[in-house]
Amino acid sequence: MQPQVRRQPQMLIAFNKPYGVLCQFTDGGALKAGASARPTLAGFGLPADVYAAGRLDHDSEGLLLLTDDGALAHRITDPRHKRAKTYRVQVEGAPQPAQLDALRRGVALNDGMTLPAQAQCIDAPALWPRDPPVRFRKTVPDAWLELVIREGRNRQVRRMTAAVGLPTLRLVRVAIGDWRLDDLQPGEWRWLD
Repeated sequence: MQPQVRRQPQMLIAFNKPYGVLCQFTDGGALKAGASARPTLAGFGLPADVYAAGRLDHDSEGLLLLTDDGALAHRITDPRHKRAKTYRVQVEGAPQPAQLDALRRGVALNDGMTLPAQAQCIDAPALWPRDPPVRFRKTVPDAWLELVIREGRNRQVRRMTAAVGLPTLRLVRVAIGDWRLDDLQPGEWRWLD
């Protein structure tokens, strides 16, 4: 009779990634170039042996899921599962109905058409201050959108809003599927079920 191997429970963590932090534990690019290292996940007291299930660009903020389970990470990030990702997006300009409709239909990018997004104007959300702050210009209006996508292309939300004439100023992911950022502040994390 073979001994039963007992599987350790998987870890799943919600982390509020601050602006300017890389979604990895070392800055390999800086090491190769001989430059000073940029902030990474290593500076936030996260448990050992976890890694990001997906990513956020260094200039994006908000919910990042981390796990020690490769199969779970795959289920979270695989595009075939079309898991909804919800963003609060501050854009330059005043969104017009045609621009929102274009986002809802899907946008032609250089790597093909995106899937349709859910897009709506929202009031400015209650968020933490960003460091550095978004540049304010009196002569150029800005607005906030809630955008829900079901893909994960490189810089997709920024490219979609730019393609419809609404460049992104600030991008904060607030949910991945049913997992939400809720009241986590930048740099804070919590265990998830």
